[in-house]
Amino acid sequence: MDARLSREQQEMRGMLRELLQKHASSEQVRAAVRTPAGYDTGLWRLLGSSPGLAGLAVEQRYGGAGCGTLELALAAAEAGRALLPSPLLSTAVLAVPLVTALGTPQQRAQLLPQLASGELTGALVLPGATLTTALGLAGPVDGTWSGGGRAGGIQARRTADGWRLYGEAGQVLDGHSAGLLLVAAHTGGYARSRTCLFVVRPDSAHAVTRTRLTALDETRPQARIELRDTEAELLGTGEASTALAALGGSAAPVLAAEASGAAERALEKTVEYARVREQFGRPIGSFQAVKHRLADLHVTVQAARSAVYYAAWAAAGTARGRAVGALALAQALETQWRVAGEAVQLHGGIGVTWEHDVQLYFKRAASDELLFGPVHRLRAHAAELAGLFDVSEAREAVVL
Repeated sequence: MDARLSREQQEMRGMLRELLQKHASSEQVRAAVRTPAGYDTGLWRLLGSSPGLAGLAVEQRYGGAGCGTLELALAAAEAGRALLPSPLLSTAVLAVPLVTALGTPQQRAQLLPQLASGELTGALVLPGATLTTALGLAGPVDGTWSGGGRAGGIQARRTADGWRLYGEAGQVLDGHSAGLLLVAAHTGGYARSRTCLFVVRPDSAHAVTRTRLTALDETRPQARIELRDTEAELLGTGEASTALAALGGSAAPVLAAEASGAAERALEKTVEYARVREQFGRPIGSFQAVKHRLADLHVTVQAARSAVYYAAWAAAGTARGRAVGALALAQALETQWRVAGEAVQLHGGIGVTWEHDVQLYFKRAASDELLFGPVHRLRAHAAELAGLFDVSEAREAVVL
């Protein structure tokens, strides 16, 4: 494994950081989250055209850059540093790979160029489950979370006019503003139960209600989606559970990169504050106890970033890839939470005031733990995938 970034990757990261420093300051981020979309649409179009952020993972024949997981992770880390509210996660990380993996040639030709240009944004609608459960990072890949053939979740039925969906889902990332919904729905009844993905265009489809939710982290817009006999188009012909599990190996490092980027920036802000905040006539950063705490946080952040790079390099649609990604995500979430908590402590009372940025990083850490965790489940499932809890292997070891 070569841990060094290529010149192109370094240039992409540098260009993105420069753009975000100019267009995604704290004041601009706070203003963007109060817009109807929940993010700066002009900045998203700029990022889609200049660094090609929206189309990083889209194949070149569809107008994208054709990059891999590492490039997406680098972009997510920069977005995390700025707490950038954008459809990067919902569109480039989740929607694009699923359309690429499951879509028919006609669906890919129709949807991917629009997604790559940033003209169209997507959202993944997962009823009754967290994202990490559906991606096979925190639980088995069985699709029971979509309804299991019983009441609840989202149900799909086939009619003479096509597919119809009925049900609702909460905590859909960017669901209130996305022009494309990829809805995971249960079909086939109890006897032939399976989970499929359906394409819904909320602007043209009937009986779609989208409500933006009040979230702990305003920079991560979420919505509740209600479907009442809604027209939908089946995405490809395959079952969604396999594609979602394959996506878990590549999505986990990107989620981890975003969390580690936020942790890194929160630590930088804390170090800057420790250099200027004086107590007893000297900067608090000169006290040995504070130095030790900051040094420990620095080591923790660097370790999390190394885990992210390795997971991005090893990303694959296999159980091993999901296990590595889950471990990296668990480490990044834990690091983000620890750094954010220490940042509030070291800032003192000002750290929890609305005017200060530290409280934004603290809310992001708490929100990410709820959306993408919990950490202990990520680690436990990774251990299961690695066979650490295999009883038969344990018995053989004892005999030997």
